[in-house]
Amino acid sequence: MLETKISTDFLNLFYHEIKDFEVPGCSSKINLFTLRIENNQFTYHQLVKNLTHCIVPFCLSNKELEEFKNNYGIFVIAVEKLRDYESNDGELGEILLFCLLESHLRAPKIMTKMELKTSTNDYVKGSDGVHLLKIDEQNYQLIFGESKLNGDYQKGLYQAFKSINDFITRKNNNINHEIGLINTHLQRESVSEEMYKFLKRIIIPSAADEELNKDNAFGIFVGFDLKLDPTMVKLPNSDFRRKVRQQIKETVEKEINYIEKKINDYNLFGYTFYVYTIPFINLDETRKRVIKNLKVANNDF
Repeated sequence: MLETKISTDFLNLFYHEIKDFEVPGCSSKINLFTLRIENNQFTYHQLVKNLTHCIVPFCLSNKELEEFKNNYGIFVIAVEKLRDYESNDGELGEILLFCLLESHLRAPKIMTKMELKTSTNDYVKGSDGVHLLKIDEQNYQLIFGESKLNGDYQKGLYQAFKSINDFITRKNNNINHEIGLINTHLQRESVSEEMYKFLKRIIIPSAADEELNKDNAFGIFVGFDLKLDPTMVKLPNSDFRRKVRQQIKETVEKEINYIEKKINDYNLFGYTFYVYTIPFINLDETRKRVIKNLKVANNDF
């Protein structure tokens, strides 16, 4: 009934370096994706090209997608919701998390933060999007997104888990308030009365309805800055690919225990975490440049 909008073909952009690695003692899985390397560079051109097709379902609700499906200006309607690239520090992470939850986890979006903004310069305090994962016919997970772009991978993880703990424990604008907010916006997101009733039944479950169980989970995206020895770009292509991919994998693997530690520190054992990681070169410049290209329908990589 609720379908993903991003095809598994999106994953063809990446080397899948770590596949669904289960963190010991935690209900958590880690996936590391590295953008394909060509001529000793990440293929950002291909990333922008693919994100151009993803930005519409990211920015628009299901109802808007249905309303504007025959409108040739649907892309313009969508990108107008993006913030100005000069002040845009986090939206690339939100977009990539959306794409990965849909294409890899196969968890369709219920809504993104984009749909709750009152203006393009107004960030809503809360999750970076909400997705629904069907475990089986009886069990579902409501997945709240948390994305961080940080030069240092461990610092990005720290920020993500701290934000999640705050989201769960603070008195206002917490996870329960957001579930209520989702409930009030379901009419906007649902394209049919049948879908609305189905989603409402899952999001606000009844103890009397033992046919359905819902648990809350978190999708985490951390993008970090890959620091390379300047001499590496002079390596033969195959050597460069091998060394860079190995460096990235080692960077992520050595922080697996840190993920376990943060879950333990905040006593988050009752939640499932889906952790996604993508490295960047020149992160600060790249994230702004990607958003700029999306906003002006250009590709200057």
